[in-house]
Amino acid sequence: MTFAGVDHVSLTVTDLARSQEFYTAVLDFVPVLDVGYGRILMHPATGFTLSLMKHEGARGGGFTELTTGLDHLGLTAGSRAELEVWERRFDDLGVAYTPIRDMELGFHLNFRDPDDIALELTAPNEHLVAARAALAAGQTSQADIDAFVDEHDLDLPRVDRA
Repeated sequence: MTFAGVDHVSLTVTDLARSQEFYTAVLDFVPVLDVGYGRILMHPATGFTLSLMKHEGARGGGFTELTTGLDHLGLTAGSRAELEVWERRFDDLGVAYTPIRDMELGFHLNFRDPDDIALELTAPNEHLVAARAALAAGQTSQADIDAFVDEHDLDLPRVDRA
């Protein structure tokens, strides 16, 4: 038995129509189902499913990653050049974002939805591509991972698996 991947993500929002407009206009999701208290959206190119929920009795207010639960939702872009196109799109649509960050295992572009939910577009760099290939090849022991970090001269803290 194996874990096969992520099926969907469901976000609690304060205004279904406003959130649906954001995710359709900014990220090209398509609405596929309205269940009254929630909207189910799918991304045509990837099939990724996102549900937006408005719960009775919800506390409301803006999102904060300082509350236990979701820290942010990471989405995938193909390259750093694509992230630059995303920055221009965000500028055109008035979406606030943090400029692209070049990090040890990829490139990151952070932004927020209308409820301030933290979102991130990430593109892999050569180190992340190599790391994924090593893990897929079964190199999952701590010694394998430490050797990979050393071989690629990555400035990453070691993980204590205890």
